[in-house]
Amino acid sequence: MGYKLSIINQKGGSGKSTIARAIATCYATAKWDVKIADLDINQSTSFEWLQRRLTNKIEPVVAVEAFGSANQALKQADNYDMFVFDGAPTASRTTQQISLESDLVIIPTGLAVDDLKPSVVLANNLTKEGVDKERICFVFNRATGSDSEYQEACEYLQQTPYFLIDGRIEDKPCYRQAMDLGRSVIETRFKQPRDKAEKVIQNIINRLETLIEGA
Repeated sequence: MGYKLSIINQKGGSGKSTIARAIATCYATAKWDVKIADLDINQSTSFEWLQRRLTNKIEPVVAVEAFGSANQALKQADNYDMFVFDGAPTASRTTQQISLESDLVIIPTGLAVDDLKPSVVLANNLTKEGVDKERICFVFNRATGSDSEYQEACEYLQQTPYFLIDGRIEDKPCYRQAMDLGRSVIETRFKQPRDKAEKVIQNIINRLETLIEGA
């Protein structure tokens, strides 16, 4: 039996697929058997990302499959070392299902209150539905480079009972260019942005490992 991660939000545009692809490529590089479950059947952006990755012959290969329901995806989850749920663009029954089954639930958010508040509401709703608050974490994605805005957003989320991943993935052209080619943000050819993204993803992995060790 492998591990399951859910990347969710109740807003579109939070960058769920960005985080899902980066985590998946990180584990695939370490020779884990990984699959991304793309639950956005209307757009299937992660599945299309895989097509670009294969066309450009980028290694390692990361399996991606589009699923119409959480039940369909969950039937496959235990066949992989790491199964990453790339959630639908809005919170739903599917969000609850995958969150309850996941070892870690990741909620990407921007720095503005318009992003932070609904993310906290989603986390609160998940705990009411039975998800352990220790398994829920926030990560800043598509963030600006403003240190003061980042600190204010950190202070906002630190008032909640949920874990905050250290660092932020900024909104940079080099990340978009990497994903346009079928790469993840940790595979951009620019060292400084790559190092920053790798730090965030490693902090997510560290959080997962802490939870696993404490189980």
